[in-house]
Amino acid sequence: MPTVLVTGATGFVGRRLVPVLLDRGLAVRAMTRRPEKYDGPGEPVGGDVHDAASLTQALTGVDVAVYLVHSLDDKDFERKDAEAAQTFGRVAAECGVRQIVYLGGLGEDDDDLSPHLRSRREVEGKLAEGGVPVTVLRAAIVVGAGGISWEITRQLVKNLPAMVVPKWVSTKTQPIAIDDVVRYLDGVIDNDAAAGRVLEIGGPEQLTYLEMMQQAAEVILGRRLPIVKVPVLTPSLSSHWIAFVTDVDTTTAKNLIDSMSTEVIVSDHAIDEIVPGRPIAYQESVRRALEES
Repeated sequence: MPTVLVTGATGFVGRRLVPVLLDRGLAVRAMTRRPEKYDGPGEPVGGDVHDAASLTQALTGVDVAVYLVHSLDDKDFERKDAEAAQTFGRVAAECGVRQIVYLGGLGEDDDDLSPHLRSRREVEGKLAEGGVPVTVLRAAIVVGAGGISWEITRQLVKNLPAMVVPKWVSTKTQPIAIDDVVRYLDGVIDNDAAAGRVLEIGGPEQLTYLEMMQQAAEVILGRRLPIVKVPVLTPSLSSHWIAFVTDVDTTTAKNLIDSMSTEVIVSDHAIDEIVPGRPIAYQESVRRALEES
């Protein structure tokens, strides 16, 4: 069985993926900058995506590497993420890695992408520069306990009796449950049919952000929230508002909000042939996230 390295093993996605891969019988290395403090499943290995020497040690003997790191909480995240991905891709090639799997973001490839989504595209390319085939799973909002997007939704709904929201709440997106993200990641790892491909993943519904908040309110509160849309509310103002009402920092909030005026829905369903299965509905994903929270 192949050896799989999971970067960001203590993060939102990584900590759920590692035990699933172990259950499948794979040898799993859980990469973290502080392996001595890691108490989760898998073999802890030290590694920093900004330090090539540490990556050489972590990637030696690895067949598949799963790339789940980003710097959204940094104002200079685009440069840092590009440099890290380029380094990781080069070292992976030097170590003989056969496949890199990357969780990216949905959105059309055009000039209107936000800095966040534009950075995700750049990372895809940088990871591939070393020559290792990269499997990209592009997703929109991932719903699950501990996820930034979910925490923003949950805390806004829980903490506010009513909301004044900007016009981007009418933008369509295709939220996906964290359980489905992990299922798709597991399904493409060491899968020749997925090698070198960009695959789009999403839940079964296309919803506006307003519909998502209202459906979440029904699950969390048992009722809908009074919500008023206003024509002007800049990303900067919105991010300060979110940071005030939730525990998400302003920089991360702004980087995410910048993307919310871009429609992110699945247009290619090729993943259904590679990893069959029925995705979880949005309200069910909210219920699961709420129970875990």
